[in-house]
Amino acid sequence: MAEIPPGTRQRCSLCQVEIQGMVGGNDLVHFSQGGPGTRAKLWARVCQYLRTGEQQAQCLNQDASQRGTVQQSDYFAEAPIIEIPPTAAPGA
Repeated sequence: MAEIPPGTRQRCSLCQVEIQGMVGGNDLVHFSQGGPGTRAKLWARVCQYLRTGEQQAQCLNQDASQRGTVQQSDYFAEAPIIEIPPTAAPGA
């Protein structure tokens, strides 16, 4: 996929995020929830799971040279462990 010109946005037809072209190539990804992120974060959370060639051809984020290095913090974190105390049995 070609670079997105600085100052413009393109919407991915698959996941519906908008990618805003920035000077220097560090594009901003506007997710539906939360603040903007990077193409690497989008890859870690969404794009890597595309399986078919048709899906990959539609994706705006398949070019590894445009997304940069994925950091551990780009992935979704594990859900926290919630300890629920046992309840007493009825009639006990």
